[in-house]
Amino acid sequence: MAAPRNQIGESGRLLRDEENAAGEKDVSPTCKKPKSERFLLSRWEFTAALGIFFIFSSGLFCIYLTMPAADYGKLKLPRTISDLRMLKDHLASYAKDYPARFILGYCSTYIFMQTFMIPGTLFMSLLAGALFGVIRGLLLVVFNATAGASCCFFLSKLIGKPIVSWCWDEKLRFFQSEIAKRREKLLNYMLFLRITPSLPNLFINLASPIVDIPFHIFFLATLIGLIPASYITVRAGLALGDLKSVKDLYDFKTLSVLFLIGFILVCPTLLKRKKVSE
Repeated sequence: MAAPRNQIGESGRLLRDEENAAGEKDVSPTCKKPKSERFLLSRWEFTAALGIFFIFSSGLFCIYLTMPAADYGKLKLPRTISDLRMLKDHLASYAKDYPARFILGYCSTYIFMQTFMIPGTLFMSLLAGALFGVIRGLLLVVFNATAGASCCFFLSKLIGKPIVSWCWDEKLRFFQSEIAKRREKLLNYMLFLRITPSLPNLFINLASPIVDIPFHIFFLATLIGLIPASYITVRAGLALGDLKSVKDLYDFKTLSVLFLIGFILVCPTLLKRKKVSE
C-alpha cells in the first residue's frame, strides 16, 4: 500500500508545482501593467505640475485680496448666460471705480483658466465686451488668450505628453501626420486651425509642443488667428441682454466667414503642393 501513497503524494506535488508555475506566469512582467501605464505622470512630473499650480493660485489669491471685502461674495465663475449677466451687474461699478485693479484681476483669472484648461474663458470674453467695449475688450481677450495658451504650451511641454496620448491618441497621431506634411507652410496651417473650429483650441495648445511645433510659430498663429473669433465673441458681449445661449454666437453665417478666412490663409500651401505634384 505504500507505493500507491507515494505515487499519490508525488502526483500531488507535481500538481502543486504546476499551479505555482501557472501563478508565476500570471504575475509575470508581461501580464503586469507597467508603472507608466498605471500612472500617467511620474512623481517628478506630478510634483512639478502641482508646484506650478500652487504658484499661479497663490498669485491669483494675492490679487483678489486687493479687492474690497464686500465684493468677494459677488465673485463667481459664470457657467450660463444668466450667471454672466449677474456677474456683469455686480462688477460694473468696481470696474469703473478701480479699472487697474479690475483689469489685473481679470487678466490673471483669464490666464489662469487658459493655462490649466479650466472651462469658462468664452464667458470671460463676453464679459470683456460687456464691460470694456469692442476695441479694449478685443485687446484684452487676445492678449489673455495668447498669454494663457503660451503658458499651457510650456506646461504641456513639461508634463503633457502622457496626458494627451491617453486622452486623444488617434487625434494626436492625425495631427502629427498633418503637421509633418505642412512643415514648409506651417504658419499658414496653424492660422487655419486657430481661425476655424477644425480642432479645439485646448487640443492645439496641449498637442503643439508634442508634435514639435516651434513656439514662435505657435505664438504668432495664436496671436493673429484668435482675432476673428474673439471679435465675434467680444461684440456679442455688447448685446448680452439679448443673448440666450452661447450657441447663438456661432451660427452658420459666422462659421462660414471663419472657414472662408481660414481657406484664404491655407490657399498658398494648397497651390504649392499642386505645382509640386505637376
